[in-house]
Amino acid sequence: MAEDATAEFARTLADEVDAARDDPAVDCPSTEALFTRIVIDELEEIGHFEAAFDLPQEGRVGRSPFQISGYAIDEDAGHLTLFATHYLGDLPPRRVPAAELLKTAERAGTYVSACIGGLADRIDPSYTEAGDLARTVEALGERIDRFRIVVLTDGISGGVLPASIDSHGKAVELELYDMVRLHRVLGEGQTRADIDVDLVALAGHRIACLPVASGAGHYEAFLAAFPGETLSRIYDRYGTHLLELNVRAFLGLSGRKSVNAELRRTLVEQPEMFLAFNNGVVATADEVRLEREGGAVFLTGLRGLQIVNGGQTTASLHRARRKESVGLGSVEVPVKIIRVTEGDLEEMVSSISRAANRQNTVQQADFSANDPFHREVETLANNAWLESGRGRWFYERARGSWLAAEQKASYRTTEQRAFREQTPKARRFGKLDLARYLSAWDGYPWRVAFGGQKNFQAFMQRRKETTAPAPDAAWFRRLIALTILYRSTEKLVRAMKFPAYGANITAYLVAAIGERTGGRIDFDLVWRQQKLSPELECLITDWAPQIETALRASVGSRNPTEWFKKEDCWTDVRTRLPALADPLPLELAGTPAPNGKAVITDSGAAGLNVADYARIEECMRIPSSVWVATAEIGQRSGVLHFKLAGICMTLANYAAGGWSRRPSVKQAKHGLESVAKVRAAGLFDEDQREAG
Repeated sequence: MAEDATAEFARTLADEVDAARDDPAVDCPSTEALFTRIVIDELEEIGHFEAAFDLPQEGRVGRSPFQISGYAIDEDAGHLTLFATHYLGDLPPRRVPAAELLKTAERAGTYVSACIGGLADRIDPSYTEAGDLARTVEALGERIDRFRIVVLTDGISGGVLPASIDSHGKAVELELYDMVRLHRVLGEGQTRADIDVDLVALAGHRIACLPVASGAGHYEAFLAAFPGETLSRIYDRYGTHLLELNVRAFLGLSGRKSVNAELRRTLVEQPEMFLAFNNGVVATADEVRLEREGGAVFLTGLRGLQIVNGGQTTASLHRARRKESVGLGSVEVPVKIIRVTEGDLEEMVSSISRAANRQNTVQQADFSANDPFHREVETLANNAWLESGRGRWFYERARGSWLAAEQKASYRTTEQRAFREQTPKARRFGKLDLARYLSAWDGYPWRVAFGGQKNFQAFMQRRKETTAPAPDAAWFRRLIALTILYRSTEKLVRAMKFPAYGANITAYLVAAIGERTGGRIDFDLVWRQQKLSPELECLITDWAPQIETALRASVGSRNPTEWFKKEDCWTDVRTRLPALADPLPLELAGTPAPNGKAVITDSGAAGLNVADYARIEECMRIPSSVWVATAEIGQRSGVLHFKLAGICMTLANYAAGGWSRRPSVKQAKHGLESVAKVRAAGLFDEDQREAG
């Protein structure tokens, strides 16, 4: 049965690779490279890797061949992960001798020696990602603190790989993702019922616990101390599937005062005190397996395990063990396990979260099963039909939900055909896609450069910090318009065959359009047409080389990959953006109606031209303090009518909010005129003159 499920998953993955290979917008040198790209992206989405990229490279060092298929690198920490793909292309997946997979890993190990031996000098010196990586690895050299090789294969391992090998004098950790493991961690439709934890196998022994009966009889509770190593291994196996009922995502380790940084400090400096210092974990389970011996009670297994409070603790333990090689041998974690016997589990989880969550500030909006924002986007996608009424977009809130929906429809041929026509794969997008499109448009292309998972975390944090309003139907149409804009830009950039960094060019180009237009384009027009106008595509094609030139100029002698992740990069590129030119594309100028009049777009203006956008851009360069001063001084002196002062205060609020709301053409026009009037009257002091 398990073999059948693995074979079915392998066929699904192969279909995904075939669909990508047939897509003319996908620029990939081989089927093996496509397999690597898809697997790395999906492993990153569930949190197994951060900032991982596919990059096939091969060659020789003397008589020794080297070959890699991708990488993830943290220069500050001295951590290097290389991906090595052993691709067969067989269905059903066949067994691969462990010795062959080991040779694949050894060829990746030789790559580091090649870099240290001057591989970068033998690579085309032009602006290429391959040369950038080789120079980075060479610069790290002996400073590589942690070196890991991850073997990816579409086969099934015929044996167990060693935990580490010695490669050219360096200790290298080995990790294998064969089709069995890929099915386990990426398996479509996996639910909490599929999480079955054998504690004896993971811990090496039973775990003593104290059963506590509920006076009301609605639940059973068990108190225990889990070895930190065991909890980390559970997370290693099931990942974010353990947190489906949790209220928050892992918030990271940045910041000297962050709770997670404190957790790490305890793990490193006082591991034996972790039990005393940490609040521990609250979990629910559908089934709790026990053994009794004398008067003692032991936990042996848990089915349907969900961590509803303490996700930060669990993820931090896993990160410390796997990514920072922190030993957890002396760490014990307090764990409370609850099995609900009556009532609604999700309602119980919400109550537990409200009562128990004290480690970080949590807003009331966070207390629901799965993030409410993503549930709402999913609902909007299900109800937002295209203008033709014959299709819609599919938001894959949970990875694999599109395939699960297709399989559900496959029981009847007519339903399957209708599903594929209404929601084809081309109109499918997920959480990481959403975060990438909105982040680039809102002026965070440097965040996009961090990769899907890190950008997603930053995006969600921004939403919480800015208390963004709940999405509605108009917001969803705008989102789809941005999706079309981003994907069209991606396709056009790929077709231009830039030597490297096409993904960065795309993100910065979309940000440039958002910057030059003040974020105001006719989103409704793009939604209605479900494509860009030829004129806007021409603008993108004209701007792409100019954005590449701007990126090159901003890099200087820096490492491009790291520089593109800096806010300073965007600050510099913003000074080098291409200029708009008349006539503008329909999406920017307003749409002509049959009667010859321009339709009022959602930007609140019709028949826009370059001068209008220039005023919006100039308006957005003025800080909030100047708008406030203009309103107060102008109205007090009688230079400004109270309505103009009100417009200036509105613009002050927009500026204070980072221009998440953009000025209309009328607001920009009246605002700039107001600043000019107050300045002409000599009412600004010198500081305000310079700021304005």
